[in-house]
Amino acid sequence: MRLFDLIPMPYRLAAVGALMVTVVAGSAAFAWTAQGWRYGQQLERQARLHADTLGELSRAAAAQQRKEQDKHLALEQRLRNKDETHYKELTDEQTKQARLRDRLATADLRLSVVLAATDATSRCSVPTTTATGRVVHGPTRAQLDPAHSLRIIGITGAGDRGLIALRACQAYARDISRNL
Repeated sequence: MRLFDLIPMPYRLAAVGALMVTVVAGSAAFAWTAQGWRYGQQLERQARLHADTLGELSRAAAAQQRKEQDKHLALEQRLRNKDETHYKELTDEQTKQARLRDRLATADLRLSVVLAATDATSRCSVPTTTATGRVVHGPTRAQLDPAHSLRIIGITGAGDRGLIALRACQAYARDISRNL
């Protein structure tokens, strides 16, 4: 006789039931543990993918920022070069104007204007015929007073400086609008 046969049937059934409950509970606990491991692995994989994606986005943003900075530095360099060119044009023009004013002041140079064809009713006191010994042939010219000449040169100088400044502003606006 076996030991199992000595135990009364209701106790045997209770023991088998308890054993079944223990096996089911153990396998359920193992299933929960295995399920937790799988979920943990999935969460870890998702976290790793998320970190990789964030890293890629961060690298792309840094590359874009470097590209924009390089573009901005190139624009600044072009503007600096154009500013230097503008400054050189302006100083050359001012030097040219100063030389012209000096030549007018020292009577080394005189400004003259062409007179309209003379007419009998004209009250102009400038002679209509060329003086003897004059080399220039052509229409009659009258010399301007040196003070008026200097004013004219001053006006044209201001106009030239304004045109240079306008070209510089247009170049600046053109460069800035290209880089927007």
